[in-house]
Amino acid sequence: MTNALKNLLFREISDEARRRYLDARATFEAWEDARSKAAEVRGGMFWKRQGTTEYLIRTSTRKAQKSLGPRCDDTIRMYESFTARKTEFEQRFTDLTARLIHQQKLNRVMQVGRAPRLLVEILNQIEHSGLSEHFIVVGTHALYAYEATAGVRFGEFDALATNDIDLLWDTRKRIGFIEKMGYMGTSMLNIIKKVDPSFALRQDQKHTAVNSKGFEVDIIRREAKDDDPQPLRLSDEEDDSYAVQAWKAGILLDGSRFSTMIVATSGHMARMNTVSPLLFVKFKKWMAEQADREPIRRRRDALQSKRVEELVSEYFPHLDETF
Repeated sequence: MTNALKNLLFREISDEARRRYLDARATFEAWEDARSKAAEVRGGMFWKRQGTTEYLIRTSTRKAQKSLGPRCDDTIRMYESFTARKTEFEQRFTDLTARLIHQQKLNRVMQVGRAPRLLVEILNQIEHSGLSEHFIVVGTHALYAYEATAGVRFGEFDALATNDIDLLWDTRKRIGFIEKMGYMGTSMLNIIKKVDPSFALRQDQKHTAVNSKGFEVDIIRREAKDDDPQPLRLSDEEDDSYAVQAWKAGILLDGSRFSTMIVATSGHMARMNTVSPLLFVKFKKWMAEQADREPIRRRRDALQSKRVEELVSEYFPHLDETF
């Protein structure tokens, strides 16, 4: 690809913005690790006397208590190790959270990102709820992950023009997902509403939540197979979202993944889990060939597949082209 053509198709971000993104990503990944370690020591431990014996009690965040045994050398070491790790992990998480906030401000000043803030907030809310392993982003919004990693901007805004996000739900893990939702006592719709209270389900499409500005969150699933129930609601809450079957979505669910940090125009960051760029190209080419798909959508599918294929050729030549 000539430099003139490359500049037309992709606008590379400045060297300073690229450095800022790499610094922000390093901080974000360290913060993710610190958050995971801090979660390991949530709750607490204390000694409780019963009669003439002291017992080590482990408490959960929901105030549940479990005895770990009477005071002895083993439980004393257990208590000391836990309290030391809790202090260390929580302090590290606090320090990195402050650093992350500082990075957000630098991202905004340096115009590092261009993903919609609402997209980033939705991804962060899903992560905060402990549900990120159950969803991957598919469709147009995946392009933000590809261009962020390449350090470029797609030259044609039409390639990114969309007012909805498609979340592919992994129904293979549905039992664990529904149990987790029951434990939290909430619904997927309520989780999305924490980002924007104006989100409500469309009456004609129970898999679509739309806010007051017309932005939509679509929950899709693979075609029903094996023992998949149909229809399938995301929780036991009667007013919760359903997941709609999407043709050939199982290919995306089973395919290779791509995960990276994206940055919003506001500087806020989130991890996006999506499909590999080459799988995206293959799937979008297939969609563009479907005669029953709206012509305007087919043209966008073709444009996106072409641009991502060119991006891979120019910036990700290491990827396995055999899929």
